[in-house]
Amino acid sequence: MLGFGAFLLCSGLCLQQMIPAQPGLLPKPSLQALPGSLVPLKTQVTIRCQGPPGADLYRLEKLRSGIYQDQPVLFIPAMEERFAGCYRCSYQNGSRWSPPSDRLELVATGVYANKPSLSAQPSPAVSPGTEVTLQCRSQYSFDQFALYKEGAAAPQKGSEKQYWADFPITAVTVAHSGTYRCYSFSSKLPYLWSAPSDPLELVVTGERAADQMREMAMGNPRCALKWVLEIGFHHLLLCLFVPPGLAQQHYTKGNLVRICIGVVILILLVGLLAEDWHSRKKPLPHRVRPIRRPLPPLPQTQKPHSQQDGGRPDGPNQGRHQ
Repeated sequence: MLGFGAFLLCSGLCLQQMIPAQPGLLPKPSLQALPGSLVPLKTQVTIRCQGPPGADLYRLEKLRSGIYQDQPVLFIPAMEERFAGCYRCSYQNGSRWSPPSDRLELVATGVYANKPSLSAQPSPAVSPGTEVTLQCRSQYSFDQFALYKEGAAAPQKGSEKQYWADFPITAVTVAHSGTYRCYSFSSKLPYLWSAPSDPLELVVTGERAADQMREMAMGNPRCALKWVLEIGFHHLLLCLFVPPGLAQQHYTKGNLVRICIGVVILILLVGLLAEDWHSRKKPLPHRVRPIRRPLPPLPQTQKPHSQQDGGRPDGPNQGRHQ
């Protein structure tokens, strides 16, 4: 019985060695547009496909057009309507192809010169936790609208009615503050958008002072080194300003100077903070409670004789009346 079990075990091991291991799937590549996927007409954009090192071949294709190229990079020096569309890419290692990347929607903006308008209801200044609605309006018949926030990965699309669309934010947080724009387009031409609306600044009131100061510092182009320190309830904004001429230079020497200045300032700040912390942690001197001692007795004053015995003289030789 034991020999039969060993035979089955050996047979299984031999069969496992004879059956080739199934190769794993190749990792999916990434596809991005630089500087962004919303491209105004006549401006340049680069589409880049990124896979693991050592890929043998890349294929970048525009869907629904039959156009593709075996290169990982597509450089467009001036955006035109014909370049707008949906792209994807993949790569080849040996005889195997990777899964396709996520789709990239390359949008041409400014195709329609008439831009929509963007407003905030009830107000562009709102408190955290409240509700605000961003309303995009167009004077022409468009059935699709898109709302884009600066710095966001992708725009938010909406199709409510012709000529307008609402984008509600039910619970406002600090993350919703920023600059917004909206676009209008037709569902028949989903990659050809209008010019953007005028920017709308959404301000979330009641933010902490440190967050507001940090945004002010980050938005200043001349502020090269920025810190916001919080000491108790006090906030300190440190911003190292660099002259415009020096800020526009991109030489190694200038960068080293700015880094050295920043390091010196940081060392000074660390010293000040350490001294402040040490002064707060320093124990107070022990105060000895005073000992209550009894007061000395008041001196006793001798009373006049007239008050003691009615004016009679004292003494042993006091006379007696017969």
